[in-house]
Amino acid sequence: MNSFKQALPKPTEAELEILQVLWDHGPSTVRDVHKVLHRRDGTGYTTALKLLQIMRDKGLVERDESQRAHVYRAAVSKERTQKKFLSDILQRVFDGSPSRLVLQALGNHKASREELQEIRALLNQLDKDAEP
Repeated sequence: MNSFKQALPKPTEAELEILQVLWDHGPSTVRDVHKVLHRRDGTGYTTALKLLQIMRDKGLVERDESQRAHVYRAAVSKERTQKKFLSDILQRVFDGSPSRLVLQALGNHKASREELQEIRALLNQLDKDAEP
């Protein structure tokens, strides 16, 4: 897997959809990825294949060629990709202010009770860590 120090490109929207399939279903053949994408938006087989080839060249996926049908797996974790996108949004849209991002997110989208409990627990931990 690629090291954290390497700067991987930010996936396009279509590439992100493929990564989501790989994160959800694990290593998959082109046919497996195509089935999921085709159900969602009608993506063709050759489109899925071409995107996976491009993503391999970019280092976003790895390909196991030991079997007849090549198997692709995500070369980047979902968490790392989320952090990359969040950091970019935080800087470009919210002037680097985490509180503006959180306030906007919570003000526009209803959080479940469980999500609010997770947020409270995180805030409590951050508050403890900030104490002198």
